[in-house]
Amino acid sequence: MKTFAGLMLLLVAVSLPAGCRPKRAPKGEDGTRASRSVTIKGSDTMVTLGQRWAEMYMKEHPNAVVQVTGGGSGTGISALINGTTDICQSSRAVKDKEIQLVKAKLGVEPHEIAVARDGLAVYVGDTNPLEAISMAQLKDIFTGKVVNWKELGGPDANIIVYSRENSSGTYVFFKDHVLGGDDFAAKAQTMPGTASVVNAVAKEKFGIGYGGAAYAEGIKVLKVKKDEASPAVEVSQATVKDGSYPLSRPLFFYLPKPPEGQVKAFIDWVLSPSGQSLVSEVGYFPVL
Repeated sequence: MKTFAGLMLLLVAVSLPAGCRPKRAPKGEDGTRASRSVTIKGSDTMVTLGQRWAEMYMKEHPNAVVQVTGGGSGTGISALINGTTDICQSSRAVKDKEIQLVKAKLGVEPHEIAVARDGLAVYVGDTNPLEAISMAQLKDIFTGKVVNWKELGGPDANIIVYSRENSSGTYVFFKDHVLGGDDFAAKAQTMPGTASVVNAVAKEKFGIGYGGAAYAEGIKVLKVKKDEASPAVEVSQATVKDGSYPLSRPLFFYLPKPPEGQVKAFIDWVLSPSGQSLVSEVGYFPVL
């Protein structure tokens, strides 16, 4: 015989409106419940690639849920430290101080996995007569030492400099590898994403910017020389793979621990021929 309290509990449960009942995970195509979602956050350079990976993976694995957002590599690393993402996408390596923050918060060092390669491209307007630029010239432009294109053999026109925000891994990589840690010129205009840099340079024929090779549409990409005595090298799969392109870089996943479960299944797929074929389709270069 049910107790009075038991009957009341049963009545309350039955009478709950649909909107107040606990939500269940959505069913996949085979009728089983979808697994816990995998969250990915970070690099704006990598966000399109991450979204393509997620779309194809979920298409091939109907019960999987993979959620991808950008915000910059720094934002992704902060989310990793705070435990609000499963995977951080980063277009730069983590810094020593970030490793220490992860260790202090989680008790372990972040787990690093290279998932693609990129050649950081230098964009100029499509009518710009320059075909190549040296690393030293890039530093002079972006630190404000050179301010007119005629100083580089171009037209007598002021150079309009476009950069990324300081939470961007691309910004950090460029500052470290091109500027040698020096500050960007005060006149450099900060853009919220690589696509914004490309759009700005496409509309400003005297502009210059930098970003992932995959975004280079409607503008000219300059060849880059390591120094004045070196050959000008075009960004390509071959030059990025062999390291002859001076601005080659790996693209990373960072995790709070070695992958397992659904996260491992997704990363294994990303590193498979299927996942790496998407890298080329998006415009980057396979890591394998």
